[in-house]
Amino acid sequence: MWCTSWVTTQQPPQRGRVALFGDIGGHPEQLRKALIELGADPVTMLLPADLTVIQVGDLIHRGPDSPGALRIAASVMAAQPRQWIQLAGNHEARYLTPPKFHWPERLPDADVETLFDWWLTRRMRVAAAVDVGADVDFLVTHAGLTEGFWRHFVGMPDNALAAAKALNSLVGRVHENWVYRPGVMLTGEVDLAAGPLWASAPDELLPSWLRSSAAAPFHQVHGHSGTIDWVTGRRYGHLGAEVITSENIERRHATTVIEARSIIGIDPGHGRRPAQTWAPLVFQDARVL
Repeated sequence: MWCTSWVTTQQPPQRGRVALFGDIGGHPEQLRKALIELGADPVTMLLPADLTVIQVGDLIHRGPDSPGALRIAASVMAAQPRQWIQLAGNHEARYLTPPKFHWPERLPDADVETLFDWWLTRRMRVAAAVDVGADVDFLVTHAGLTEGFWRHFVGMPDNALAAAKALNSLVGRVHENWVYRPGVMLTGEVDLAAGPLWASAPDELLPSWLRSSAAAPFHQVHGHSGTIDWVTGRRYGHLGAEVITSENIERRHATTVIEARSIIGIDPGHGRRPAQTWAPLVFQDARVL
């Protein structure tokens, strides 16, 4: 099991760059390259003092080297635990609960132990909140927080920090299974209260807020799924002409605005081979709450 000590060598930044990484999917070289471009040491992967990384889950599977991706995350978490925030995705969750979906790849036992260790010690979370200035806050989860889950499972928190705390507080308690609440991608049935590890962006996350009687109280960033196939250009879902979605094809970010709240998808769509072009989402003057 990789060393994940809480010992740190420096104080966390108050404000600075916050880089949000979408689904890495077992591509450590893509992760390494992007971190170096942000100023990480090419040998140790230590992050510059002004940088905090949030990885939104699905660090593993699909690509050729899931253990390698875990090693990078574990190394930075050990040396700079306040500067690397690891979220759980549905692929990590496959090892935290009885398997609920088939996947041909199986992590080595030592890496499974690492995931359990991160989860049990809260070093792998469900959610994070980011203040980007000007009274704007973002909730960050793997698949996004649907309106139904926000309303019925976490008590309708009115800001991103309260939402993140409510989601993270489910872990290790009697209702932890709510975190794994599936959606259409697993069951075949659309559920506008699908959970933060499984909600489909075009089918559940975005429609749930579009149909809500309440405006979303915060912005969101998520991975897991998107509104466009970055290779073919095919668009998913039917949100209506009144909904504005802008796409950055080079960085593979898609931003949908619903009643002045942005929901940003950052899954780069890595498969067995990595995406040709992609980049993390970087907030330049921000802090993790």
